[in-house]
Amino acid sequence: MEFAPVLHAEWIKIRTLRSQLGALAAVLVATTAFSALAATDADGSDPLFSVFFGISFGQVAAVAFGTTAMSSEFRGGALRLTLSAVPDRRRWFAAKATAIALPMLAVGLLTGLSTLVVGKSVLGTDGPAWSEGLRGAVGCALHLTLMALFAAGLAAVLRSGVATLSVLIPFLLIVSFVIGDLSGGVADLLPDRAGQVALHSTWDGALGPWSGLAVTGLWSAAAVLAGGWRLRRRDA
Repeated sequence: MEFAPVLHAEWIKIRTLRSQLGALAAVLVATTAFSALAATDADGSDPLFSVFFGISFGQVAAVAFGTTAMSSEFRGGALRLTLSAVPDRRRWFAAKATAIALPMLAVGLLTGLSTLVVGKSVLGTDGPAWSEGLRGAVGCALHLTLMALFAAGLAAVLRSGVATLSVLIPFLLIVSFVIGDLSGGVADLLPDRAGQVALHSTWDGALGPWSGLAVTGLWSAAAVLAGGWRLRRRDA
């Protein structure tokens, strides 16, 4: 089977599952809502991050989307049925990753732009310039997409949505902040923190907006490659 119909089939799976559509909607709602709340109490030190503060919560929904989209294949023998239709595992896995990335990127762009508009309306003249804000909106979309792919790759390695979320959710909400407080610049290389450099007006560490996203991209690529290797090495 050619790549295009495989991709189309994987997209049908995603859009017909309410949990995955709900996770995509949660990315938009959580990021925009928490950003608006943060903007009302901003101190003006970093107007761009005040606008995009809610991505710390939106990325949790992005991780949930990537995890459930991938882990659904490992429940109830679904993967055996999938591979009976698409025997080429590499082609199927590439289509699955693409089907996760494209809607997440689209929702991420919508999230970034809506968050920017809401944040600037709350901050008024204290908000970031539009040029800086648009850079933040693009960075927001890329970061969310890379985090969804990172979660999908890890789900393919662990072959369990529960196990993946049990690792990533505490990491994003607790562990990353603890490590950040204790280890200084080393924490800036963590996937969730590196990508968020693009959402700051200024940065003190070695990573800039695009190099930070590149670090997150490397984490995501490593997870996806590990997931693909695991898929090829183990029976469905």
